Amino acid sequence: MNYQAASSAAAARLGPDDKFLAGGQSLLSAIKLGLAAPSGLVDVRRLAELQGITVDARAVRIGGATTHATVAASSDVQRALPALADLAGRIGDRQVRNAGTLGGSLANNDPAACYPAATLALGATIHTSSRTIAADDFFQGLFTTALQDGELITAVSFPIPRAAGWQKFKQPASRFSLVGVFVARFDAGVRVAVTGAGPGVFRCAELETALARDWSAAAARAVKVSADGLNSDLHGTPEYRAALIPELAARAVAAA
Repeated sequence: MNYQAASSAAAARLGPDDKFLAGGQSLLSAIKLGLAAPSGLVDVRRLAELQGITVDARAVRIGGATTHATVAASSDVQRALPALADLAGRIGDRQVRNAGTLGGSLANNDPAACYPAATLALGATIHTSSRTIAADDFFQGLFTTALQDGELITAVSFPIPRAAGWQKFKQPASRFSLVGVFVARFDAGVRVAVTGAGPGVFRCAELETALARDWSAAAARAVKVSADGLNSDLHGTPEYRAALIPELAARAVAAA
């Protein structure tokens, strides 16, 4: 397998069957398990232009190669969007948080990953090497996104809501979310995104409607979520996951 370190985002080019390497927490594991076999890796994790955090009155912008630990420790993020700092600080373990990156997580789009929930619930904008993509258009199913071949996530802009909260119910062995719920309240309404429960991250319209009428834990708990299409495995039935969604949403509202 060929390896090269990119000198800049503009110069980062993939050959046939090559992959970008950011934190490597998902890709390297997939390679070891024989689930991915790229012919080469283009390392972008040390590019200064893909790192860093900037905050203004309307948004938090985070570079694609910024680690979870950096986001969690940022006083700017803690002040402007504390739910996002909280989410980043609870991803995996210390090693994962210090190696894994925002862009790598979103590009992989694991159905149980945490960052997709925040990105979708906050209505974030994904900036790439060639365009911008709205969060509602970015996530397209199991390990599938709107990214085209050779397209690199350079940054993500998260609008600052009036209030936001994040709660997850972890599978103890993997530390991934059996179910995770991110809620965000804006002047224009409420957005709620769920991870872990289905084949990919998704918005929950029932909770959004209920919380737009009454932003309270009680309103969230009163919602009944359908189990249709939800995951079923040794960790939980679709009905169990459906029951977790409003309960975690209620806890997220309370935390917000």
